[in-house]
Order: sequence, then C-alpha cells, then structure tokens
Amino acid sequence: MKIPHSLTIASLLAALTGLAGLAGCASEPVTDFCYANLRAPLEGAAAEAEAKLAAGCEYHFDDYYSQLLAIGADRPDRDNRRIFSDHLVRVSDQGTISRRQAQGLYNRYFNIKFVSLAGDYNTCSQTCPVRTQVLGDMRGELLDKELGLMKISGDSASYYRADHLLKESQLVLEATCRACEAGSTR
Repeated sequence: MKIPHSLTIASLLAALTGLAGLAGCASEPVTDFCYANLRAPLEGAAAEAEAKLAAGCEYHFDDYYSQLLAIGADRPDRDNRRIFSDHLVRVSDQGTISRRQAQGLYNRYFNIKFVSLAGDYNTCSQTCPVRTQVLGDMRGELLDKELGLMKISGDSASYYRADHLLKESQLVLEATCRACEAGSTR
C-alpha cells in the first residue's frame, strides 16, 4: 500500500511543528527560586537570606553568606558584627547550620581568636607534625579576619590584635615543636 505524498508531508510538518513547540518550551528560562542577588542594607539582605534558607534553599547558604560579606565590606559599620552574629544565630536556630558551625564562622571573621588552632590536644604529637599546615590555615584565617574585623566592622584595633596573636602563636608553636623534637631525640 502506498501512502499519498501529501499525507506524508503533512505528517512531517505536524511533527516538526510539535518539536519546534517543545524546543521553545525548553529554551524559556526557568527561574531558580533559591537564586538571590542580595543587596544593601545588610540587615535586610540577611533577612532575605534567612527567608530563602527557611524555604528550602539550605544548599545556598555559602553563596548567601559570601554575598552578605560583600555587602558588609561595601558599607563598613561596627554594628555589622551584631548583624552577622544575629544572622548566624537565627540560621542555626532554624537548622540550616549547627550551632558549632555558626560559632566557627563568627569567630573566623569577627573574633581575634583563631579557630584554626583550637582544641585540647597534645601539641607535640598532633600539631607539630602538621605545623606548616596549621600556620598556613591561620594565615588564611587572618585574611578572613581582615575582611570581618577591618573591612566589614571598621575595627582595625581588633584586627591588629589578631595579627599580633598569630605572630605570637607562630613563635610559641615553633619553640614548642623544637622542644618536642629535642625531647624525642634523648
């Protein structure tokens, strides 16, 4: 049986029209509910981030936090420290991050103490073998403290105290590790 030529062309045109329609649907941009372009003021941006996080966008926490840091750096103010503290407490309370993570983030950026050298462990056996890495982590953390303390909070005195604490820690760690090495060769 032979199919009429006009029927084949009509079928083909209908199929192509259907495919073109599907392609048109696929090319339309789909808005990402979790996308956020946070803008100043910092307190409003933090509230927007918290609302998104509470609505199921937990995996965007790092992006939102980076945006908040950038907003704070653009508008330094001593009150920014409190805004970040309150924000981290709220996202911890809603279960986005743990209380320990919230404390770690706050301390990493806004406290002179170093989270890179925290813990109650034996310096000789646990820290000395990796002291180069620990000191590198502390130098990286000092950059975050520069952002949080100086650029976001306008608190240069605290930043310089953290810088001094890093230098003291480096001296003490080096001396301690030398003493540990000398003690193990006896």
